[in-house]
Amino acid sequence: MLTLRQIEIVRAIMVSGSLAGAARLLNVSQPGISRAMKHIETNIGFRLFVRQGGRYVPSKEATHVFDQINEVHRKIDDLNVSIENLERGQSVELRIGAVPSIANAMVPRAVLSMRRTSPDLSMNIEILKLEEAIDYLMLGRGELVCMSYRLHHPALVFEPLARGRLVFVVAPEHEAAGMASISVAEIARYPLIGIDPNDPYGRIMAGLFERSGLAYTIPIKARFSSTVISLVRQNAGVAVLDIFSVQDIPPDMLRVIPIDEPTGFDTYVAFRRDAVISSFAEKFVASLRETMGGV
Repeated sequence: MLTLRQIEIVRAIMVSGSLAGAARLLNVSQPGISRAMKHIETNIGFRLFVRQGGRYVPSKEATHVFDQINEVHRKIDDLNVSIENLERGQSVELRIGAVPSIANAMVPRAVLSMRRTSPDLSMNIEILKLEEAIDYLMLGRGELVCMSYRLHHPALVFEPLARGRLVFVVAPEHEAAGMASISVAEIARYPLIGIDPNDPYGRIMAGLFERSGLAYTIPIKARFSSTVISLVRQNAGVAVLDIFSVQDIPPDMLRVIPIDEPTGFDTYVAFRRDAVISSFAEKFVASLRETMGGV
């Protein structure tokens, strides 16, 4: 019985025609190759090589053996090619979902990182409302969903993704645009553009005012942060948004002002409890955690 390492040694001698050449191919010492060959031939009970014209050539008895060794080597090469293709993501599609606040700026950055290491990987990204996440996962439409809120479902697992914070956003021409920071009490003076406080994501913003015991008004409600940002840029009002939503907005279009009070909140990645997450999904989550953690 030959091991894969012994097959490798035999083939190296066959290809190079010498012990010294085999040693160079395998980056080992020539005496080591010589000892290995003696051990191999002793175990199998016949000579694999004979010397002809200063070169090692297959013996008559070993002709069939070398045919098989070449076949094994070809299959190993095929296996390595398959593994390399898999590492690059060839013939693989990663399907993920994300709520808009994470999908708009954070997911594209993580995707760019994934493309560097797995350039052939196909990706299918869906922007989902929070309430759509359960069906997305339970119906097998994707592997995971990146969320800004933790839902409760016995068939789903939620793992921490990154810690976020809220910020105050205004148009560059707004009276508050020059402020270095702002308190919740000062924000409450302004009519807000925002997401309905009864919405799971809207409750994150609403909690900021409730903890301070402050009343506030939302004369303009919008479902997604991208709509809120567009309205604020038109100076239709001001808003409190998560830091992830405003990452790709240049300062000449939108002023992002820190809030004095603590505004931290958690984001999550959700997947089915009975699912086995692919290595590409794991790499994506790791990349997204790093991206969001740096904001």
